[in-house]
Amino acid sequence: MKKVVLGILAISLSLFASQINIAVAANVSYAINDLIEEFNKTNPDTKVQVTLGSSGKLTAQIKNGAPYNIFMAANMKYPQSLYSENIAITKPLVYAQGSLAILTTKKLNLSKGINLAVENSIGKIAIANPKTAPYGKAAIEAMKNANIQDKVTDKYVYAESISQTVTYAITAADMGFIAKSSLYSPKMSKYKEGINWIDVDSKLYTPINQGIVILNNAKENKEVKAFYDFILSEKAKNIFKRYGYLVP
Repeated sequence: MKKVVLGILAISLSLFASQINIAVAANVSYAINDLIEEFNKTNPDTKVQVTLGSSGKLTAQIKNGAPYNIFMAANMKYPQSLYSENIAITKPLVYAQGSLAILTTKKLNLSKGINLAVENSIGKIAIANPKTAPYGKAAIEAMKNANIQDKVTDKYVYAESISQTVTYAITAADMGFIAKSSLYSPKMSKYKEGINWIDVDSKLYTPINQGIVILNNAKENKEVKAFYDFILSEKAKNIFKRYGYLVP
């Protein structure tokens, strides 16, 4: 009897609760829990299932049929390609602008800025794979524009996502080019500006516009539309700001 009651309860709950699946660029991993928590204040019956990864890899999964409903990318290129191929039903819109920072656990002279990378004391530099991760591409662009790219190429340690880059920067490398947003995670609070990290001059790289789209399998899905609208709302923008993003 107890099993029957529990079964009926589970079925009843499923009638009122629904799940949406979102693919999220790794740099948003630090803010996504706060975003979902705020969303669930007005949409308590919607469960948001998150898959994190590099934008390039998530795009490949989507093109191969992965059942995501929303894609929050680290740039505009990948969601635009999905829209152009009729895999997304909304044009890419900018939900936040990301920025680069240099992170190190070593005692280094951070006043040198990006030029620190050429120092003999720097043997390994962690960056996200520029082929699939927009923040990695931005790091390469910054070093090219600082005229140091040819001097540091041999030092690169490539990570598959920006979150993995953070791990490399604090464990396996002397410094790393990371998403500034990662520094606002409670786990990163021990790393201090000017001591462990500094901003990369934003003039050295193209602004990192991060785009969101609704995917084909979510057409006319009200829960998906509600989350999409929330990410573009003032409440979400305030959360993004708390995590070091700029918002349009």
